[in-house]
Amino acid sequence: MEYTHLGRSGLSVSRLCLGTMNFGPQTDEATSFEIMDTAQAAGVNFFDTANVYGSKQGRGATESILGRYFAQGGDRRENTVLATKVYGDMSQRPNDGKLSALNIRRSLDESLKRLQTDYVDLFQFHHVDRNTPWDEIWQAMETAVAQGKILYAGSSNFAGWHIATAQAEARRRNFTGLVSEQSLYNLLKRDIEREVIPAAQANGMGIMPWSPLEGGLLGGVLKKQNASGRRVSPESAAKIEKNRPAIEAYEAFCAELGQEPGAVGLAWLMHQSAVTAPIIGPRTMEQLEAGLRAVTVKLDQAALTRLDEIFPGYKTAPEDYAW
Repeated sequence: MEYTHLGRSGLSVSRLCLGTMNFGPQTDEATSFEIMDTAQAAGVNFFDTANVYGSKQGRGATESILGRYFAQGGDRRENTVLATKVYGDMSQRPNDGKLSALNIRRSLDESLKRLQTDYVDLFQFHHVDRNTPWDEIWQAMETAVAQGKILYAGSSNFAGWHIATAQAEARRRNFTGLVSEQSLYNLLKRDIEREVIPAAQANGMGIMPWSPLEGGLLGGVLKKQNASGRRVSPESAAKIEKNRPAIEAYEAFCAELGQEPGAVGLAWLMHQSAVTAPIIGPRTMEQLEAGLRAVTVKLDQAALTRLDEIFPGYKTAPEDYAW
């Protein structure tokens, strides 16, 4: 496993981040524990979750699984850079969502109880709150840092100007501000190259791409369909047909490289200078093992150029659409 700093911070994290959204809804607790143990044994020290994860088992269920995992001891918590998130509504009460100082305080305390830990390494805003001023948000975060409950702050699903505003307001308060941004980013979805990535890099933030294989479209979907003959959902079928020429060219190129498509998709992200760690969200041990293999895939400039030809990206704004 390779490691890098999370943005401009001194925090060392693995080049792959273990996403836990499937733990509970899709993956039972015993398998979730096995996945986490195997990931740590492979050197993955970066785990990501959120207070709202849990689906039918109830919001908070995934954090509770992680808490019971850490409670087993064996340095499991000590070996983990733990990231969780705040924003989503946890109940129908009017103050149990978004980024008010009240909800930040309550949500953090509730997450700590579920996670069975006294601090979170990275506390992330799951979405931008357009109705709460940054002075209020940063004051709440400063208090949490002073109390030792969080170490770093991060964002998720922010626009470039949201990042710029958040960082400007943090600097005005002599606060560290954001060290990372989670965004949708993969070979098929490269929109953040216009403004989010430049904003993050200018402000010393690492990028953590979620859905790095675009819901499986970059994971060898056509090859798997041909091998199994299984039908996919109408929604997935529509996405496949929309992108079929590019996906066919991609899978053929991966075959030329002698690599699995999923490993190439993850490796491409790790070759992007702005990216700290793609977030892999395995449901099974097999999916985890497939993701871990991406760390060993090295792409030369010719391969990177070919991938850009198959999946064209964007220039930074304004050059992407103006002179």
